[in-house]
Amino acid sequence: MKVAIVGASGAVGQEFLRVLDERNFPVSELCLFGSTRSAGSKYSFRGKDIEVKLLQHNEDFKDINIAFTSAGAGTSKEFAETITQYGTVMIDNSSAFRMDEDVPLVVPEVNAPDAKIRPRNIIANPNCTTIQMVVALKAIEDISHIRKVHVATYQAASGAGAAAMDELYTQYKQVLGHEAVSVEKFPYQLAFNLIPQIDVFTDNGYTKEEMKMFNETRKIMHSDIRVSATCVRVPALRAHSESIWVETERPVSVAEAREAFSKAKGIVLEDNPSEKKYPMPLFVSGKDPVYVGRIRKDLANDNGLAFWAVGDQIKKGAALNAVQIAEYLLKENNI
Repeated sequence: MKVAIVGASGAVGQEFLRVLDERNFPVSELCLFGSTRSAGSKYSFRGKDIEVKLLQHNEDFKDINIAFTSAGAGTSKEFAETITQYGTVMIDNSSAFRMDEDVPLVVPEVNAPDAKIRPRNIIANPNCTTIQMVVALKAIEDISHIRKVHVATYQAASGAGAAAMDELYTQYKQVLGHEAVSVEKFPYQLAFNLIPQIDVFTDNGYTKEEMKMFNETRKIMHSDIRVSATCVRVPALRAHSESIWVETERPVSVAEAREAFSKAKGIVLEDNPSEKKYPMPLFVSGKDPVYVGRIRKDLANDNGLAFWAVGDQIKKGAALNAVQIAEYLLKENNI
């Protein structure tokens, strides 16, 4: 397969390089694309240095089979036709096309076949918080239909990109060194703090990030499920955590839920409170699966269940999910 990465210099672009190599994805030729700022940079892939080309409206994508794009919604919208015009499948990591009716929104563990129906040759990668949540929800949905979800997210600096991760490091050093704290990537200082806002607020009082979880979950799961989210930025470096409450059509026992999670694709069950065993970002960073623990009945709802989920935002929440979509298409001979 001839493969392209658009936005190769970013945190997700760099993760694409690692994931493609780790999973031994069949790449006959790899092309890297970026902005004027990153064009000319070189990155190593399987022992070969590859130079980043400037992304332009030309015929560079004519022979490319798959393009993984992670350069922001504006770039994706501007270059979608250029990338797909000769048949390249564009797997897009931005928010540009997620809710378009003619673009499938795919998490392979949940709705992989949707990737086959792509009128515009574009497949959208969901928001990182949605991805890890629906992987966990699928296990419960297979037992009993989920009517409602309440979720509080604890999102690491990685969700705002590589520069944001660097800023968190810098802020800790500045605070401990009794220096003035520099704030650029977040609304406020993140070190030693929590910020209950991710993205901008909408008219209903929810942020765009929170509304993504509502809308994307319904599209991915083909469901009338209703999601109420509160998204919080926390001073963890990498891997997002979510405290999830679900209301199902019938009561689901803790034992049933544990069994479902233990058998589900893409999930590692880590649930032994008596020995302080539960998922944490410190130990999930760099891992492929979504980790689930703290499973318990909801004391406020007879049909309710509560659990805790942690996943690596850059990996499963972005690059890995996109590569898994491509792997599915190859397996199905659909590319």
